[in-house]
Amino acid sequence: MYTDEYFMRLALKEAKQALEEEEIPIGAIVVQDNKILARGHNMTEKLNDATAHAEIIALTAAFSNMGSKYLPDATLYVTVEPCVMCAGALYWSKIKRVVWGASDPKNGFSRVKPGVSPFHPKTEVVSGILETECAQLIKEFFRNKR
Repeated sequence: MYTDEYFMRLALKEAKQALEEEEIPIGAIVVQDNKILARGHNMTEKLNDATAHAEIIALTAAFSNMGSKYLPDATLYVTVEPCVMCAGALYWSKIKRVVWGASDPKNGFSRVKPGVSPFHPKTEVVSGILETECAQLIKEFFRNKR
C-alpha cells in the first residue's frame, strides 16, 4: 500500500496545488515511517522568493515538525529532479532517501556534474517514479505559458 508510487501521487497533488496558484507545478512531501511529516509546493511567485521551492518548503516544515535540523530516517518525494540549491539543502538535512519523478536536464542538479551525487553519502537516490505523469504536468504548464 505505501509504495514510492503512492507517495509520489501525493507529491503530484502538491504540484497540482502549485499549478492552481499559477506557480511552476512542482510538489514535495517528506515521509517518515509511512507518515507524512510535511508537504510543500513551489511558492516563488506568491512569496516573491526565489528560494521558495517545493523541496525547501517541505524540508523547513519537516524540520519544524520534528524539532530537528536533520532527517536521517525520512524520505523526500519530489515531482522533479532537485536543483543545485535544493540538493544542497537536502545534503545538509542528512535525509535518508530522495525520490523524484521527472529529470530536469536544464535546471536539475545533475546538469552541473553528471554522474556525481550532491547528496549526503548515506542518502539513497531513486528517480523515475511516475516519471510520465510528473513530466507531463511540467510540460503542459510551460506549453500554456508560451
